[in-house]
Amino acid sequence: MKRRLSVLFVCMGNICRSPLAEAAFRQAAARHGLDVHVDSAGTGNWHVGDPPDRRARAMARQNGIDIDRYRARVVTERDFHDFTHVIAMDHANLEHLSRMRPADGVAELSLLLDHVAHRKGAAVVDPYYGTAEDFAITWRDVSEGAEALALHLKTCG
Repeated sequence: MKRRLSVLFVCMGNICRSPLAEAAFRQAAARHGLDVHVDSAGTGNWHVGDPPDRRARAMARQNGIDIDRYRARVVTERDFHDFTHVIAMDHANLEHLSRMRPADGVAELSLLLDHVAHRKGAAVVDPYYGTAEDFAITWRDVSEGAEALALHLKTCG
């Protein structure tokens, strides 16, 4: 029996990039009729239980998505069994995830922008110390990555 598709987006604190990626992917998956479980997490525990950054929430709202109920959590080894895909926002988080991945973990591990043909190997820039414009750039990046990932999963499963 084939496992249900499930995607976990991961950044450092789970308050900026990964919740925006989760939101953008939920939107893309709905557009493409994908039945997929989606979540996000962080590699650090600084913000556990906190809502996304106010600027991330504002950016999501500008794009018709309410992420106010999202709450930060830390990625666990169990996530590599529970999700079919674990998607990192940058190289530091990808390395962290690679180190913590259990030998019997089943999730495919990649960078979000690896799914965009002309952006393979690129990182989603962390807007945390930036401005509203930085959050707009991050939204464009995660939206492009989410669309490409949704199309990939729709065709390849």
